[in-house]
Amino acid sequence: MGTSEKTALRVLIVEPGRAPYEKEIPSGLAAMQNIVGGLIQALYPFEEPVALICNDEGKLLGLPMNRALRESRTGKPYDIVCGTFLLCGASPDEEDFISLTDEQLRNYKAVFAKPELFLNIGGQLVMISC
Repeated sequence: MGTSEKTALRVLIVEPGRAPYEKEIPSGLAAMQNIVGGLIQALYPFEEPVALICNDEGKLLGLPMNRALRESRTGKPYDIVCGTFLLCGASPDEEDFISLTDEQLRNYKAVFAKPELFLNIGGQLVMISC
């Protein structure tokens, strides 16, 4: 998915151990790679057109576990995003990433508000909201 180099994007950045925060970034691959610390991967884990942009090799590089992704109906975790990630809009009609709306910013700040701590206890992964 590409991005236009001419406009800024309003995104939500989620770092391990911190509350999410809004930031305006230059559109384009370089700005996103800088935030996630490497090659990007775009995931679409939500029902609405919002992209989660993370480091494509975050797990392989051993980046810190950040937040769990959960099934929308049950809330059950199905994956963990490692390293810093950002959320931006994903236009359904184009290949460009777009800014989040005010409503999306409020919603995803709430979804990812509490940092999570991940512990391996006896071979079981335990998640604790901080």
